[in-house]
Amino acid sequence: MFALALFDNVITATLIAVILTLVAHILARILAKKFKALPMVVIALVLVVGFLFVLRWDYHDYYAVAKPVFDRLLGYVTVLLALPLAAMNFQGLPVKRLIAIVVLASVIGALFPMGIAYGLALSHDTVLAFATRSVTTPIGLSVASLIKAPLALANLIIVISGFMGAVCARILFRNISDDRAKGLALGLAAHAFGTVEAWQMSPTAGRYAAFGLAVNGLLTAVWVPIFISAFQI
Repeated sequence: MFALALFDNVITATLIAVILTLVAHILARILAKKFKALPMVVIALVLVVGFLFVLRWDYHDYYAVAKPVFDRLLGYVTVLLALPLAAMNFQGLPVKRLIAIVVLASVIGALFPMGIAYGLALSHDTVLAFATRSVTTPIGLSVASLIKAPLALANLIIVISGFMGAVCARILFRNISDDRAKGLALGLAAHAFGTVEAWQMSPTAGRYAAFGLAVNGLLTAVWVPIFISAFQI
């Protein structure tokens, strides 16, 4: 295998994995400006897969060394969302309606997928895992731990839902001109993936996506464990 032949130790493999991922991200940002119909996240994923194919590097080997680094960085990035939030201008906004939207999105984002999973007679653990669907990975995995949902399944649900939200966003927003509405919707429905896509639209959309992601994550992390425990789901 490529990894075994090229890398002498884990540190070298980790460094190459990080560089490969960052190069894919930079190229994706450049290409996303030329191919506006494609979300940047999709382009980055394709580039990473392409790099691994060319280098003949097994995905599981790449994932094993890249995951610990980017898992840690993801936590820091989630905290850094406070910076764009501090730059937001809420003047003239209907704050009460905005709060109502976020609360409603938090409740529906957890209960609706849980209800579908339950209606399809999926396992109890699967139903619990769907409670994390609408929040970003670090928060979602923390919630999954508290409600004793399978972490791997919760992570998969979060990633797929975010990816689908980012992919469908440009199609769904064709007749919407308000960047605040687009950003908030992306942050609430597609968490980190949606926030990345929102920043490609405009700084305003990016800030509102960050707001939706952060507040929705906070609310969900508080009420979902209490709800699951109270109703012994």
